[in-house]
Amino acid sequence: MSNLAASNLPELRIASLVPSITELLIALGLRPYLVARTGYCIHPAEAVREVPKVGGTKDVNLAKLRRLAPTHVIVNVDENRLETVAALREFVPHIVVTHPQGPADNRQLLAQMLDCFGAVPGLAERCAVLAAELEQALQRCRSQAWPEQRVLYLIWREPWMTVARDTYIARMLAEVGWQSWPALEGGASGAGRYPALQGDEPWLAGIDKVLLSTEPYSFNATHLALAQALCPAASVKLIDGELLSWYGPRAAAGLDYLRELAGACRSD
Repeated sequence: MSNLAASNLPELRIASLVPSITELLIALGLRPYLVARTGYCIHPAEAVREVPKVGGTKDVNLAKLRRLAPTHVIVNVDENRLETVAALREFVPHIVVTHPQGPADNRQLLAQMLDCFGAVPGLAERCAVLAAELEQALQRCRSQAWPEQRVLYLIWREPWMTVARDTYIARMLAEVGWQSWPALEGGASGAGRYPALQGDEPWLAGIDKVLLSTEPYSFNATHLALAQALCPAASVKLIDGELLSWYGPRAAAGLDYLRELAGACRSD
C-alpha cells in the first residue's frame, strides 16, 4: 500500500537531493509537490526554475531545508553524504534512499516512487510508461551481439578518475559490450567506486576507447589530446555524461544513445 494512501495529498512536500531523480519526479507529475532541490538539479529547466535550491548534493543547506518542511527527502548513496542523511533524520518524516547500480535497477527506482507517491493521480500510469520504455531499450541492446571493447570512462582530471565495474555507468556500458577498466569493483559505497589513476598503469596500453564524460567534470574538445596521451592506441570521444549516468527518464534514451555509439564504432 502506498505511504500516502491514508494521508492528505496537499500535505505532501518533496525535496530531491539527486539531480536525475528531480527530473524523474517531474516526469511522474510530482512538480506541484516539489519544494526543494539542489543547484545541480537543472532539468527540466522550465519546471525547476522556481523550486528553491538548498545547496549542492554534497553540501546541503540543512537550515534552509528544515524551513521548507519537507515530508519526504530523496537521497542517493553515491550522490549524498551519510552525515547529511543522518542530520535529515532529525526533522524529515520520510527519507527515500535510492541506489540504482545498473540500468535494470530503474525498475526498483520506479517501484520506490510508486510505493511512496502512488496515491497521486496518474503516477502509476506514468511509471508504467517509463518502465515499458526501459524494457524496450534493454531489449534493443540485448537482441544483438556486441564485440567486447576495453573502455576507459573518465569522469575527472587532476587526478584522472574513472568508474568501477559495479557502478551504474559501467553497467550501462556493458549493455553494448563495452567493458570498463580498471578491472575492479568498488563495493556498495565509498570512493572506491570512482578510482583515481596514476596515468602509468600498464593496462592503459590495451584500452580500445577513451570516453570523456561531460559530467561531473566538463570535458570538452580541449581535453582530447590529453586523454589520447593517456591511451595512445585508443580512440577518444566526448560523450553525453547525463545520458549515461542519470537514472529515470534518461535511462531508455541513454541505452539507445549507447547503441548508436557502439554501432557507429563497429562500422568504422
